[in-house]
Amino acid sequence: MKDNWAIILAAGSSTRMGTQKLLLPYEGSTMIERVVDNVLGSVIEKAVVVLGADNARITEIIAHKPVKIILNPKPEKGMLSSVMCGIEAIPEDANAVLIYLGDQPNIPPAITNAVVKAYNDALSGIVIPVHHHRRGHPLLVDMKYRRDISRLDLEEGLRSLMHLFPEDVLEVDVDEPGILVDIDTREDYSKALKKAGDAGAGNS
Repeated sequence: MKDNWAIILAAGSSTRMGTQKLLLPYEGSTMIERVVDNVLGSVIEKAVVVLGADNARITEIIAHKPVKIILNPKPEKGMLSSVMCGIEAIPEDANAVLIYLGDQPNIPPAITNAVVKAYNDALSGIVIPVHHHRRGHPLLVDMKYRRDISRLDLEEGLRSLMHLFPEDVLEVDVDEPGILVDIDTREDYSKALKKAGDAGAGNS
């Protein structure tokens, strides 16, 4: 059986935060650890983490996790460059890849499982979770598009793949706003911590 892989994009320099956000405390660990744990808590068993800025510090934090760590030598070229680096590290016979942002720690494993199930059921090549008509992550891409991705314009990003193959895009409605929320600023971080604390209090 072919494998589905995850690519976790974690190469940014966190300029707007003013410090490396992926190493900030989050629900008993760090933001990047929470993202990795959410991915590996799903049906996905194999993951690549693409690092760039602060790669030594982040590697030290996640080295004990069962993930493949690779380096984007030119992270300033944008998110798609990290996606391309991640795909290059995935075996040729991989089935599909799910792409996650390292600053989205509130995507529970159930969302990943729903995206993978939709892919298996519908056989669409591009699957995107949607919350209130807004597309979020993780984005699933069948590896039949591996070479198409390698030819995309770095400035246009991965969304251009969906423009090229609109007939192969499947949207999956989910009841989880975390698929839309990335943490870029101190205000974002404070809001996310408060929401996580409120959720924890509600479950206690």
